[in-house]
Amino acid sequence: MSTRAVFTPPPGARAYPLRTARGEFAVVDSAVAPGVAEKGTALLLPGFTGSKEDFTLLHEPLTARGYRVVAVDGRGQFESDGPETDQSAYARGELARDVLAQAAALDAPAHLVGHSLGGQIARATVLLDHSPFLSLTLVSSGPAQISDSQQQRVKLLRDALGVMTMAEVWDAILAMGPPEEVGGPAKGIGDVEQLRRRWLGNKPAQLLATGHQLCTEPDRVGELAAVPLPFHVLSGSQDDTWPVPLLDDMAVRLGARRTVIPGAEHSPNADQPLPMAHALADFWDSVGR
Repeated sequence: MSTRAVFTPPPGARAYPLRTARGEFAVVDSAVAPGVAEKGTALLLPGFTGSKEDFTLLHEPLTARGYRVVAVDGRGQFESDGPETDQSAYARGELARDVLAQAAALDAPAHLVGHSLGGQIARATVLLDHSPFLSLTLVSSGPAQISDSQQQRVKLLRDALGVMTMAEVWDAILAMGPPEEVGGPAKGIGDVEQLRRRWLGNKPAQLLATGHQLCTEPDRVGELAAVPLPFHVLSGSQDDTWPVPLLDDMAVRLGARRTVIPGAEHSPNADQPLPMAHALADFWDSVGR
């Protein structure tokens, strides 16, 4: 998640519920810029406690390069509905099937991009069925579980959700000021009221289930390397959720393109959106249709 999410849709974008065979999902959808030849479609999946708004600053530079951009709230994230208490609804396989349904609803082969938790969901998706996708980019998303320090922070959040309401947890987060990965104040924090609204839109069962997944995810890089897709591993130059050398090694194991964005940390889409957009578009241009 980035606390610098931009909640005003990009110029010309449409925010609407994407109807799929597995229900409706809130999306922000930007068409290719006028006068630019269309090259393809990109489907963007946000991270833990994040939302489609984490990608707002990528839309304009990517549409200017010829790519339609569709950023989505997953099941139980922000403006996409989901069960309040049934954690089984958020099992990794269920979330992967949601992404396949989203891709089918777009009715076009897509370049799949997943940030952090979204990267692990994207990985599970292509392991189920890679045929709707042209490529996979993992953004600040590592080979297995998150770092020990981040596991402790997620455990604190999960413990709090067991005894407090979402509103009470938000107030506690603001009072304690933990790092941005669990939604608290950080350098460059955005509109606090909008961030609170996003936080309250998350379903507790989704946070509990996906938080557990982040702390227990096995290494599936070997399985992923066998999938016949072009891969791209992109990150900032610093990351305390998955250390950068771990991401370097994963890229080697995947035979992936590797991009490191200087001056960015765990959320290069917010920290350095223009360099990230250029890196994505360069990769997709190399893949083609």
